[in-house]
Order: sequence, then C-alpha cells, then structure tokens
Amino acid sequence: MKSNFLTGTDKGMVRAGNQDSFYADPSGKFCIVADGMGGHAGGEEASRIAIETIVSYVNQNWQEGSEPTILLEKSMLAANEAIVADQQLNPARSDMGTTAVMLLFEETRVWAANVGDSRLYRFRDGVLTQITEDDTWVARAMKMQQLTAEEARTHHLRHVLSHCLGRRDLDLRPESIQTIDVRQHDLILLCSDGLTEEVSDQEIASLIKTVPTNELPQALIETAKTNGGSDNITVILGIVEGDSLPDQVIESAPEITGADSFNDEPLEESVTEQA
Repeated sequence: MKSNFLTGTDKGMVRAGNQDSFYADPSGKFCIVADGMGGHAGGEEASRIAIETIVSYVNQNWQEGSEPTILLEKSMLAANEAIVADQQLNPARSDMGTTAVMLLFEETRVWAANVGDSRLYRFRDGVLTQITEDDTWVARAMKMQQLTAEEARTHHLRHVLSHCLGRRDLDLRPESIQTIDVRQHDLILLCSDGLTEEVSDQEIASLIKTVPTNELPQALIETAKTNGGSDNITVILGIVEGDSLPDQVIESAPEITGADSFNDEPLEESVTEQA
C-alpha cells in the first residue's frame, strides 16, 4: 500500500519566514509535517531537525517485519532528543520546539503519529474526518466538555500546547500513535495549524469536493491566506493506492522542504508551550 503525495507550503501573510518543514517520501511510503516554534531562527531549526531526524531514523530502521508502532515512537523520540541536544549547544534556542504529524504506509495497514496541533484528516465519500487529536489546552477542555467547538475555535489559549518535540520530559500519549482504516482512493490531508486556524473543516471539505486534486494544495493555501494568513501554511495530500484495496475497508488495530495522554490532570497543568 502506498500514496501519491501532493505538497505545498507558504509563509502566509504575516510571518517574515517559514518555520514549517515537511517531507514526502518519493516512493509514497510516508510523509511528515512539522511546525516549529520558539522565534524565527529557533522554529526553523526545530522543524528542520525533526524532519531530518525522523526521515533518517525511518530509512535506517524500516525493514520487512518492523513493528510500525515502535518505529514511529522511536523516530519521534529520536527527533525530540536531537532538538534537546541542539538546545544545550545553543542556549539562544533553548525554548524552541516543534509539532510533528506523520503518516506511514505498510502492506496492509496505515499508521499515524502526532505530537502538537498539526493535524491529519481523512476525506471519504464527501465527509472530512479529523483523525489525530490535538495536544492543546482547548482540545483537552473540549474532551472534558468544558468548551464547545465554536468556543475553542476563538479561545485565547487555543495555541497553547500540552506536548511538543523539544522537551526533556516528553511523554507520548497512547493516542499519539494509531492505525487508521483506509479505502482505495481515500484522500489523506496532513497540515500545520496555519491552515486550520484560517480555514474551517467545512471549507476544507468544500474545496476537496470542488477543486481538481492536483490543484488542491495551492487552493487550500490561497484560501488560508485570503482568510488572514496569520501563520505559515503547509499541506500534504495523499491519495491512497494499493492492489490490496479494491474499495473495501482495511481495518487497522526525497523531498525535504521548508525551514522553516489526555488524562485527568487539572487543565492548567497542561499549559506548557505556545505555538
């Protein structure tokens, strides 16, 4: 099983540079989006280190019979350690960090991993579904029914992260790595929050329905810019392909570009980082 990837990135209308980075495997086996934070130089460096470390780890350790959960977990932790090591060598970047969302295809299953608030969606039969769960204060508040989705969209703490790469105490949630079910011709969207901050899920779904697929990345980016473009915007679209996918559901338990567990703890304890 694999995907054809379409990609796009833009600094948006406000930021001077692009702190997002992304990678789309030329063979269609995996892809990653990372959204850096910690000032212009720090954000660029954090996202770059994350992408390069994850790509290197996966390419060196992905063998037939490899367990994807371990591969994804160790690649994320390796990226975290690499960013922390750079912080120690460069105190001026000590507060840098990055999100990361990743998609990986094996023969009969598809895996997703995420840390932070970059997202992965699946579009199927006209319906857009958010697959990953944001590591944010507002996502936790929504899960605990303390905020509605509408309130969360404009909440002043919506960018506050509970987890990101670049922290010594990083502890991946069980939900951070998961299998997802896919069908032939499903469309998978990975994006930084520069898209979702400006373009609602309804708008994204409408664009997917009406814009030719090969034009979608730029259409999504331009819509985000038209709506304000307050952050960097990165998009990867994957179209699922595979001889083992004749439209039935599979139940499931090089280009480097850019630089740039929810639990019952009190909500205020999760306020650690801001993108």
